[in-house]
Amino acid sequence: MQATLSSATTASVPTLSADLPIGQIAVQWPGATAIFRRLKLDFCCGGQQSLRSAAAGKGLDAEAVLAEIAPLQRSNALPEATAPGALIDHILARYHEVHRAQLPELIRMARRVEAVHRAHPQVPAGLADLLEAMEAELLSHMQKEEQILFPMLRAGGAPFVVQPIGVMRSEHVEHGAALQKLAALTDDATPPADACNTWRALYAGIAQLGEDLVAHIHLENNVLFPQFEAAAAPGCACH
Repeated sequence: MQATLSSATTASVPTLSADLPIGQIAVQWPGATAIFRRLKLDFCCGGQQSLRSAAAGKGLDAEAVLAEIAPLQRSNALPEATAPGALIDHILARYHEVHRAQLPELIRMARRVEAVHRAHPQVPAGLADLLEAMEAELLSHMQKEEQILFPMLRAGGAPFVVQPIGVMRSEHVEHGAALQKLAALTDDATPPADACNTWRALYAGIAQLGEDLVAHIHLENNVLFPQFEAAAAPGCACH
């Protein structure tokens, strides 16, 4: 499966700093919007002011806010270790936890954009519903991996491990189809020229979700699962 969603995260990204405009941070570090919303920092209409200035206006420590945003700078680099236990630990921390954090905020922003910009000709009508469906599917998928498949793999697998792996591979195909729908609905995560910062941040987050999900599926399909499928394959009877 190939990623079809474009992303600001693949372009040149400046060093995270309190002197950057708060709206730029919201767009270039998906997930920062949830932090800004909790702290009541206006990244949409007030997005031109620096984070330092916005934080000062609310009596907040800009460096403390930066410390909350810093973990959002995530790498898609594969782990050096390919042992099943290390791969599973990486998948859980880098992808499962991240997906669970990504989707609720994307759904919230999508509903906001659909409501505020409902008269705009490029409004992504139905986006929040699609994201909610993706969230339900992903949560179910990840729960099956965490409760059934991954413990089995940590224990060394079994001859019948190809069956749950096959189910996961099939669901990965469904996730890919959902990403294609997402790309079509959002013009490949490309906001219109007159989009507000919330709309831009929403699409940047969707692009990041797409990148993360593709990398997640690649790591399982092409690195983790084959180790057990090869061991469970019936041996040749010709001698």
